[in-house]
Amino acid sequence: MFFYLDWTYIILVLPAVILSMWASAKVNSTFKKYSTTSNMAGLTGAEVARRILYENGLYDVRIEMVHGHLTDHYDPRTNVVRLSESTYNNTSSSAIGVAAHEVGHAIQHATGYVPLKIRNAIVPVTNIGAKLSMPLILLGILLSGFGQIFAYIAYAGVACFSLCAIFQLLTLPTEFNASRRALKIIDDCGFLTDEEMVGARKVLSAAAMTYVAALAVTLAQLLRLVLLVASLNGNRRR
Repeated sequence: MFFYLDWTYIILVLPAVILSMWASAKVNSTFKKYSTTSNMAGLTGAEVARRILYENGLYDVRIEMVHGHLTDHYDPRTNVVRLSESTYNNTSSSAIGVAAHEVGHAIQHATGYVPLKIRNAIVPVTNIGAKLSMPLILLGILLSGFGQIFAYIAYAGVACFSLCAIFQLLTLPTEFNASRRALKIIDDCGFLTDEEMVGARKVLSAAAMTYVAALAVTLAQLLRLVLLVASLNGNRRR
């Protein structure tokens, strides 16, 4: 229990977790606030997504509805934009902003946007690192008294965990760029009025904050693990 409730968790990780919870609540409340009024053109999220894809010559990208609230995402493996039930048939500025954002990822994929290519390339390695990190750290800590080799195993676990931070760091420019693309396209094509654009901007800004908060949590956890393993190694030398 001490491993999870020591001072490093309280000081480093807990504030980041609270920030993440606030960001998640903020994006949900902002989406809800601007999802009650239809846009003047009467376009749904799915319709806007399709129009943007066609405008960019992406006729082979499918659009599907996926269950859930704000579960929208672009799947580069199958070249599919999946819009949640709260976005697909919704005509609000919130839905338009989210739909355009996901299409922004499809455009990134089609144009070879470098941060997205790097992020997608390291997904397999990141998944392996995420699965190995805690077992290696726990093994190293529990058996540290049997030799220096186990301290190195714990550090190897920390290195594996750091892959998650690298992945999330690469996620930031990818998400910010997708939002900038979305807002520019919406404005250029006149899908929303200036007043309606306010809602789309605020929803995408709130969504971006969730990625910043997620990175903060991961970096705080990484620093905590480094301190724990370093202190363990220091205790062995006494």
